Amino acid sequence: MGEDNLSFNLLPPGFRFYPSDEELVVHFLNRKKSAILPNCHPDVIPDLHLYPYDPWDLNGKAMGGEGKKWYFYSRKTQTRITGSGYWQPIGFEEPIYSNNNNNNCQKIIGMKKYSAFYIGKPFEGVKTNWIMHEYYSVSCSSSAGRSTSSRKRNSKF
Repeated sequence: MGEDNLSFNLLPPGFRFYPSDEELVVHFLNRKKSAILPNCHPDVIPDLHLYPYDPWDLNGKAMGGEGKKWYFYSRKTQTRITGSGYWQPIGFEEPIYSNNNNNNCQKIIGMKKYSAFYIGKPFEGVKTNWIMHEYYSVSCSSSAGRSTSSRKRNSKF
């Protein structure tokens, strides 16, 4: 789904999109990464080149979720600079576990990291309330093949 294709707005009335971290990794990110999207799961999360956009410009370009959350796929890039500011990682990476309890053992299926949006030039900016949750899958054989999905929200952490 491209940036200009807003077919996700054609979903039926009452449709709610509120996936867990595990669901985002297993049912959307991993399937997107392997190009397997079954007919029963429409590709409701659009592809979006994130960094030309300021966070307040994402409404209408990304899949809206519950509250002030937007979901989209974005490729990992070196620069995280937008027209008005930049995204800077905060905190630590958090593992995402599978709830598929085989032998009562939880398996790490992905990672989640957080970034905050700062207005201004890098390392001189003013932190805002915009927080990005960035997801990537972790394969058993190698972690070199990263794919990224992000979720935005105007948050008051």
